[in-house]
Amino acid sequence: MLTIIAFIVALGLLIAVHEYGHYRVAVACGVKVLRFSVGFGKALYTWKPRKPRPGQDTEFVIGAFPLGGFVKMLDEREGPVDPAERHRAFNTQPLRSRFAIVAAGPIANLLLAVLLYAVVNWTGVQEPQPVLGSPVAGSIAAEAGLRGGERVEGAALEGDEIEALQSFEELRWLLTRAALDGRDLRLTLAREGSGGRREVLLPLSRLNTRDADAQLLRKVGIVAPWSPPVLGEVMSGGAAQRAGLRKGDVVLRVAGRPVGDAQQLRDLIRTQVRDGRGIPSPWDVERQGQHLQLQVTPDVVTAQGVAGSFGRIAAYVGAPPAMVTVRLGPVDGLWKGVEKTWEVSALTLRMMGRMVIGEASVKNLSGPLTIADYAGKSASLGLTQYLLFLALISVSLGVLNLLPLPVLDGGHLMYYLWEAVTGRSISDAWMERLQRGGVAVLLVMMSIALFNDVARFFG
Repeated sequence: MLTIIAFIVALGLLIAVHEYGHYRVAVACGVKVLRFSVGFGKALYTWKPRKPRPGQDTEFVIGAFPLGGFVKMLDEREGPVDPAERHRAFNTQPLRSRFAIVAAGPIANLLLAVLLYAVVNWTGVQEPQPVLGSPVAGSIAAEAGLRGGERVEGAALEGDEIEALQSFEELRWLLTRAALDGRDLRLTLAREGSGGRREVLLPLSRLNTRDADAQLLRKVGIVAPWSPPVLGEVMSGGAAQRAGLRKGDVVLRVAGRPVGDAQQLRDLIRTQVRDGRGIPSPWDVERQGQHLQLQVTPDVVTAQGVAGSFGRIAAYVGAPPAMVTVRLGPVDGLWKGVEKTWEVSALTLRMMGRMVIGEASVKNLSGPLTIADYAGKSASLGLTQYLLFLALISVSLGVLNLLPLPVLDGGHLMYYLWEAVTGRSISDAWMERLQRGGVAVLLVMMSIALFNDVARFFG
């Protein structure tokens, strides 16, 4: 139920903001707006303001089908217009007004994202400290000499200036950007208790990754912040319970290998598999001051997107990492919101471009099922995570609508650009051909996204 509510609220808000952008600029330009609808299909609720804006008689509607909305304006191309109101029709407006009205929807979504990111920055959010867990064996991070336990004090994409990092989430975002952009990343590290500093270069440009999936950070080797190798909740009937492991056990060694942190323990568990069967191994654990040795045989599982099988003990591995409250002032918080919106927009466009030329997989496209799933998950984690989810989807909606496809706002902006350059509008015949082509492309994109959703959930 939470997933459904969170999904509907997200769609309603983002669509309403998008259409309000069109509506507000249309009214400012003197265009008469006939209907403002959030949702399509049968009207569930309809109303008109008691004190309408001068020259306006807009009907506001909430439709039954929430995947979209529209603002219907007076327009001679859609029906007869009273000569006395012709100056209020959309098609009679100067080019700059039509351009502004169409662009206002996507811009409203991008401004909403800035505001949402800024609100999170102002109110503060609890995030893990930027202390590295053990790197994945054989990964880029391991080859670069990282061992785990290092604090990342600053980072920068190759060619940029080093900037201070406050949290592990900031580092995760930089790693993702660098890997998807094919750029190296420089880290300034300080090992806890040593007092020394060093700089490490992660050559992420050699990854040549096509997918922004859960395995991306495993390829980099930096998966999670440092946390002690302590067992949390032990699930009934799993390998941990069968071996006699309990909540609170500190794992010291696995098969004679010292365990430094929770990430290293997870990796050791994953690799305790041979020929499709779990490998029994002795675990040295500390329990309430006593040292014990238990024989543990992991269960063998498989997961979509992961090659082969791996081990799992059906217990939470690791204590919560050390946290820090990240909070910014009014100006810094707003500026960081602008920066994050720009970075997410640019990364989204680059990924779309790479998908078009075949450098990135179309598996990166997500549809309504994935969005609904993340809406529910983010809402269950609290208001802050839900606001961050809304900001991300708002950026995606704004960028998507700016794509030069005839059925989207970006397509209409391309028409107006053509009109500005040539001095004449696109002919009705060409308009119809382009609209058909745009619908076809959009249907293909939607079909791929829906197929990816089904594959993620049921594949």
